[in-house]
Amino acid sequence: MQQRGSDRLNVHRDDVMKHELQGMLRGDHPTRAEDWHDPEPSAEDDPALTRGPVPPYGGAGTEEQEKEEFRSELARHLRVGVYPAHRDELLDVLAEENAPDHLMEAVRRLPADRSFANVQEVVTVLGRKPSA
Repeated sequence: MQQRGSDRLNVHRDDVMKHELQGMLRGDHPTRAEDWHDPEPSAEDDPALTRGPVPPYGGAGTEEQEKEEFRSELARHLRVGVYPAHRDELLDVLAEENAPDHLMEAVRRLPADRSFANVQEVVTVLGRKPSA
């Protein structure tokens, strides 16, 4: 039958860990002497990733990137089962999905009497289709 609880090895290990962490908890810096234990800081020339994915090097121009981002964002909010749909149906789905205002405004500019088979048709009519 095994006993639960601490033995001498675990108590010793706990004391060592408490001692190692005490400096880090009290101070706002790592306390280990070996640099390889600490995470590497970001380089000064690293791209900022807080605003989304890094654009491809030598890729599409700014206008093409904006068109692709618009199409992708619209596709995220308009699920596949919606199609075929008219403008008002698309607006209803966007409202249900809490889509951003700029998407709602763009879809409001679509012709009311036309049915759309997919997001590609929507962005083509809006003039925002990315080139292949």
